[in-house]
Amino acid sequence: MAAEETIPSPTKDLDENISPIYSDGEDAHTQQATRTQILSQFTAEDEKKILRKLDRRVVILAALIYAIKQVDTLNLALVRVIAVGKPTNILTQLRMTPDEYNWVNTAYSIPYVLLETPMTLLLKKMGPRIFQSRIMITWGIVLACHAAVTNKTGLYIVRIILGVVEAGMFPALMTSFLCWYRGDELARPMVWVHGLDQFTSILSSLLVYGISYLDERHGLSSWKWIFLIEGVLTVAYGIVLFLWLPDYPKSPSTSKWLTPSEQDFVEARLSSNNPRYSDKAFSLKETVDTLKDPRLWSFTIFILCMSITSYGISWAQPTIINNLGFVAVPRNLLLLLPGSFLALCLLITTFFIYRDGRVPRPPYCLTIVALEIISFAIFLTTENKGARYAACVLGTMFSHAWGTSYWPWRSSSVRGATGTALAFGIQNSISQLGAIIGPQIFREKWAAQNYRPSFIIMVCCVASGFICGCICWYLTYDLEKEARRVKLERNAALREGKILSDDDAHIRSETHL
Repeated sequence: MAAEETIPSPTKDLDENISPIYSDGEDAHTQQATRTQILSQFTAEDEKKILRKLDRRVVILAALIYAIKQVDTLNLALVRVIAVGKPTNILTQLRMTPDEYNWVNTAYSIPYVLLETPMTLLLKKMGPRIFQSRIMITWGIVLACHAAVTNKTGLYIVRIILGVVEAGMFPALMTSFLCWYRGDELARPMVWVHGLDQFTSILSSLLVYGISYLDERHGLSSWKWIFLIEGVLTVAYGIVLFLWLPDYPKSPSTSKWLTPSEQDFVEARLSSNNPRYSDKAFSLKETVDTLKDPRLWSFTIFILCMSITSYGISWAQPTIINNLGFVAVPRNLLLLLPGSFLALCLLITTFFIYRDGRVPRPPYCLTIVALEIISFAIFLTTENKGARYAACVLGTMFSHAWGTSYWPWRSSSVRGATGTALAFGIQNSISQLGAIIGPQIFREKWAAQNYRPSFIIMVCCVASGFICGCICWYLTYDLEKEARRVKLERNAALREGKILSDDDAHIRSETHL
């Protein structure tokens, strides 16, 4: 690896209004000198090769965790509309009304909300490999137990237990990504996360369509087959994670596929607010700073508003499309595919836009939110079945794709292992209230009105999210301006075959107030 000329720093001396985001220990100038020395040993081509290694060994394995989780969420909505009119339909067999079934997802989400933050704070202590494999194995066992349920009380109980064992999964996933990737690169793993989510949603719809023909085989209803098969596959994947998922760049096991110099490089290229292997398992200072940061609460309210609509449309979409009456059961499941496919296309578009760095992240994210408002508003303006189906597809696309534009923006204002885990834990915990509220928006008594009151609530939620997003943009204005400057300079250096080595961690610590 040839040595490269380092790029002189335009901010060599620290401005008194700018705070380097380093943990306690060495002073910022000493750390910067070490960082520059490490980065100067690698070329842009070396960086590409190392990032490809990270994609294969970190991102794909981790992204499948979220994809499998979303398969369960989708399947819970899908089983409601298979075997409709038969005694093996889940509502008929468990003697549940549609409104009672809405509480199934709520029961799952309540322990999720309560345990999300404390479980995420255990990540640094346990390490991502044990943390996530433990979740997947116990989660798969509970899923398989769904097949033994014989009444609605049993279904509520297994969903509550599922929420307990799964708590902490997503914020731990996001925290782990920031141990490997810079914040301005987070769109890279997020495309894999949400892309695999949409891809597996397509496969899941096709799989449920196929499994629906197993109805009453070996005495099991089709919905029981779905949960049993999903549970076995989830346990198997948990074992794969235990054997293969890396912990951190500087973890001993990482030396099996990264050389010591490559391990140093992966950490050196991170922004100094990123969590690191050397960080303490718990920092009181980071905890206090995180809780005092108004950006935490503005972003949290933003994602809560958006989560309500995301969970709401995901839960109601199979029922809405089935009620349109275009095709009979189970072919109605195939009408779910266009929304997932278009969401996947938008995710890929977001990746290329963010990689280029020319479009600021906040207005791009807020544009997607505005388009989601328009999509749901269509339900309020027409009774045409074709238009309502198109609105359902578009609403699904935007509600599933906005997260890829949101998380890179959000990640730029978190700091350290404890601060990052706490921020993501609190944020995801409160956003899970969306999983409680979302399904409850679509009440059976509103079905005769084509769920018009439901979509009025959905439009209000997304509009509130848009307003909160504008506040987030205001609070992160200086930070985003600095992060975009660094991104453009990094891209310019890469085009010349170099790696930017000046300290890009000099981001304003105060919010734009």
